[in-house]
Amino acid sequence: MKKAQLLKLGLPDRSELVNAAIAGTHAASRAGVLRELNLAETLSAIIAAPADHLEHPYFSQLARELVEFASEPVRQVPISYRTWGTDIDEGAHAQMRDACALPMAAGAALMPDAHLGYGLPIGGVLALRDAVCPYAVGVDIACRMKLSVLDLPPEILNESKKFDLLSGAIERGTRFGVGSQYERPQEHAVMDQDWTVSKITRENRDRAWKQLGTSGSGNHFVELGTLTLDARDDELGLSAGVYLALLSHSGSRGTGAAVCSTYSGIAQARLSPRDREQFGRLAWLDMNSHEGQEYWAAMNLMGDYAAANHAVIHRNVSKLLGAKTLVGVENHHNFAWKETHGGQEVYVHRKGATPAGAGVLGVIPGSMGDPGFVVRGRGNAASLDSASHGAGRAMSRTAARSKYNFKAVQNDLKKRGITILSAGADEVPGVYKDIRQVMAAQTDLVDTIGRFDPSIVKMCGDGSKAED
Repeated sequence: MKKAQLLKLGLPDRSELVNAAIAGTHAASRAGVLRELNLAETLSAIIAAPADHLEHPYFSQLARELVEFASEPVRQVPISYRTWGTDIDEGAHAQMRDACALPMAAGAALMPDAHLGYGLPIGGVLALRDAVCPYAVGVDIACRMKLSVLDLPPEILNESKKFDLLSGAIERGTRFGVGSQYERPQEHAVMDQDWTVSKITRENRDRAWKQLGTSGSGNHFVELGTLTLDARDDELGLSAGVYLALLSHSGSRGTGAAVCSTYSGIAQARLSPRDREQFGRLAWLDMNSHEGQEYWAAMNLMGDYAAANHAVIHRNVSKLLGAKTLVGVENHHNFAWKETHGGQEVYVHRKGATPAGAGVLGVIPGSMGDPGFVVRGRGNAASLDSASHGAGRAMSRTAARSKYNFKAVQNDLKKRGITILSAGADEVPGVYKDIRQVMAAQTDLVDTIGRFDPSIVKMCGDGSKAED
């Protein structure tokens, strides 16, 4: 029996249901009982009352799938979400409202750096019951920040004779650009982990290894600058003062993007036509399904890989500088975590949002010409223990390239003591919101404990795009 015939019998247009019905039909055919079953009548009965056929010799799987399908919650009214900040475009709000209409949505919040993304807006936080949404995690899975405080004096940044050492360490310590990789793969224990957790990670392992320690494109960067602490912080073990620091922003590179694309495609194929029209890239995977568990394992592997990516970059740059790391702070901001909120266990997606549970350290960057901040979370339940991941774009890349001349901006920043080794006009400070206003809008989410001021900045200079 073909799909069109099954739909005429009343079977919902869900791939898992259609596949189960076809598989049962084939099993009955192999057993030679297809005619005596009266297939159309049997399937109609199972569709009408699946719970009565859970032990059927050929269609028990279909019956179980139908029972599970019938138990999916149907939301009549979307959940509400709270917004921090006011300078947020309507497109981001529209995406957030769509996310809040998901049938398993349990909580949501929008951060002050929010702007339009794919599916869930950048800066969107979404808690789901028993489900994970690949595009609510993001294309660049486990995109993250890492700051290392180095044991060299910060005054080295002002010594002209040391500039070649500093800039050379960044230039040679990583690679930028779409598809960038090392001729000789870098070493890290993450490559010894189990990369067979999914077909896509297994097939991309060699590619991931070659890209280990690279920075990619878009808004990814490596910077040297100063970290200023106004008071001693016992957790960091640092006294008040100014320190030399290395700051990087990158993620899981091409393999992470492949994981997102693959499993979002699977999730979208499982949507009914109506749900596909409404939710599209917000398609989800049931965490009780094989595919949901497979994506979860692949996502967590990409988290480990992204952390290793930064570790290699910092290892390379500090070695080239002849420096040691005194202390470090790092965090993901494109990820999903299994957490408990409001007394229920949920999967919290933070797409372009920083974990900010009580006492949790994180880094929130500004732009190539503005400060970033080391923060400690306040554990605000209304934000699902989250904060912004940066300043947030205020202008599209296309508009930025037509408005700004990169060389002119580069020269202006040079006068302010900031050297841009490479970047594009779509990443200049003017395309971002004012980080100070963003931080002022979330004082109930995080406490600021340090300020990072960039001095030497490198980004991809080819104008290629990457999602935040």
